[in-house]
Amino acid sequence: MKQAITVDHASARGADLDASSKAIRRRILEALAKRRVGGHIGPAFSIIEILLVLYDECLRLPQDAARLDDRDRFILSKGHGCLALYAVLEHKGLISPQELDRFCSVGALLGGHPERNISCGIEATTGALGHGLPIAVGTALAARTTEKHFHVYVLVGDGELNEGANWEAAFHAVKHRLSNLTVLVDRNRQQCSGPAENVLPMPYMPAMWREIGFNVRHVPGHDRRAIREALLAPSSGPRPTVVICETIKGRGLGEFEGSPEWHHRQVPSLSAIPSLF
Repeated sequence: MKQAITVDHASARGADLDASSKAIRRRILEALAKRRVGGHIGPAFSIIEILLVLYDECLRLPQDAARLDDRDRFILSKGHGCLALYAVLEHKGLISPQELDRFCSVGALLGGHPERNISCGIEATTGALGHGLPIAVGTALAARTTEKHFHVYVLVGDGELNEGANWEAAFHAVKHRLSNLTVLVDRNRQQCSGPAENVLPMPYMPAMWREIGFNVRHVPGHDRRAIREALLAPSSGPRPTVVICETIKGRGLGEFEGSPEWHHRQVPSLSAIPSLF
C-alpha cells in the first residue's frame, strides 16, 4: 500500500496564495461587508484550496448536472465552512453574485449552513456535525447498488471527527469496499472553543484511517498541486480513500491566522479587506 506523506503543521502554510485563492477570500469578505452580518470566516478560509481543486479539476459536473444521475457528488459535512462553498459555486457559475450578496437575509437561498439545493450544486443539508460522512457513505453505496458510476467526495473537519457517527460510517465504507468514496479532512487543529488537542486529541489520525482500511494520503492543505495529485492518484485496491489536508484556520488573514476570534466574525467595512491578505 502507498505510504502516507508525513506533513507537520508548520508546513501547512504551503506556497503563497494564488490569484484565484485570494479572489475567493476577498469575495467572501465583500459579501459579508455588504450585508453587515457575521459569518464563519476561519472555517471557510481553511478549505478554499481544497474546494478549488475539487471544482476546477476533479468533479464531473456538466451544465445540466442537476438532472444527471451520474454526476459526481460533493458534500460539505463541516457546514460551518459554507461561505467557501458558496463563493466557489459562484466562481463556477452555479449560483449568481446576487444570491451570494443576499447571504443570510430573509428569504435568501444561502443561509449560515448549507441547505440542499441540487440546482445550485448543494447536495446535502449539513451543519449538525457528524452527518455528512454517513450521508456520503449511503450515497456511494446507492451508486454501487444502482450501477451508477459517479464518485462521492465529502469534506469533514478534524474537530467534527469527535462525533462517533463518522467512525461508524467509515467502517461501513470499508466493509462495502466503496472505492467511489473520497473523504477529505480539513485538519486545521482548531475548534470554536480552542485547539483540537485540548478538546479531544487525535495525534495518530493517519494511522487511525489506515488501520480501518482506507487508502491514506496526507498533504499540505493549501498546496493546490499536492491536493490535486492526492485526489487524482490511482487507488490501492477496492477501498475508500481519505486525504488528510493540513491547513491553517483563517489562512490568508495575516496576523489573524489561527485566531479563534475569526471563527465567526462580522467584517466591518470593505476598506478593511485589502489589508487582510
